[in-house]
Amino acid sequence: MAQSNARSHRHLHGHGHGHSHGHAHDHVHAVTQGNERRIGFVLVLTFGYAIIQAVGGWLSGSLALIADSGHMVSDAAALLLALVAYRLARRPADGTRTYGFHRVRVLAALANGAALLLLVAWITWEAIQRFQSPTVVMALPMLVVAVVGLFVNIAGAWILWSGNRGDSNLRGALLHVIGDLLGSVGAIAAAVGIMLTGWSVLDPILSVLVALLVVRSAWRLVSDSVRVLIQAVPQGVDAREAERGLAALPQIAEAGHFHAWTLTDESSVATVHVSPAQGVDPLSLPALVAGWLHQRYAIDHVTVQVDPPGRLDRLHR
Repeated sequence: MAQSNARSHRHLHGHGHGHSHGHAHDHVHAVTQGNERRIGFVLVLTFGYAIIQAVGGWLSGSLALIADSGHMVSDAAALLLALVAYRLARRPADGTRTYGFHRVRVLAALANGAALLLLVAWITWEAIQRFQSPTVVMALPMLVVAVVGLFVNIAGAWILWSGNRGDSNLRGALLHVIGDLLGSVGAIAAAVGIMLTGWSVLDPILSVLVALLVVRSAWRLVSDSVRVLIQAVPQGVDAREAERGLAALPQIAEAGHFHAWTLTDESSVATVHVSPAQGVDPLSLPALVAGWLHQRYAIDHVTVQVDPPGRLDRLHR
């Protein structure tokens, strides 16, 4: 049966990757390069404005500006990390890293989300200090700097939004920029409020509100990245349901030991054991299983082991 399994595996790859793999690879490579250029441009934009915002926040005494400046500095570091991740992901697979370096992008997304959560904690701590010891805020300089920052962040968000949003690395960078945009909106609101009412406490209050808005997106980014790293099934895939669906096919007597995981943002992988129904050619099953899993769950890399009838029951014991 080992020989049958080996031949089945080769047949699967001929079916699954024969004509479209080259075009799909070129498309993914072109999308990745486009996303990399977008992130590089936004990196320069973000870091340049972060310096201006830090100076403006220090001169005006605004926590909202200082917090948003710190946010943008961390974003610049995250964007730089994202660029490094793209470069590493292009390195080819080798004898010890057979999947290559694509998961580095997932690690970068995880680092981005974790950095956002740490930043939220810092902003909240600083706001508490401001509540206890209110600081005079110069509202007009704060407003001018915040308005400029709003336009800078809108430009950066638009550049990243126009890219491939299925890329978790790019999505992490976009979430950072959206967080900056929200920070600019908060700073503008705080500046206008202080000018109208003289209440300096509006500055730390709006800083906390902006931080809370960032938490949800940051947590989702972290949880999605962890899900990939622990090799949980891709979103929308249920292992037991997949086994029942395969076993219900007339050509298959048994199906089990189904495992699926996300390799990169564009690719998912699965392995499964099946047994042929009576009179069915075992070598016909890999193409059948691969096609069914691709149509049902969009899984594009499938390894199928064809076992004799009854063997799956013994493996479960």
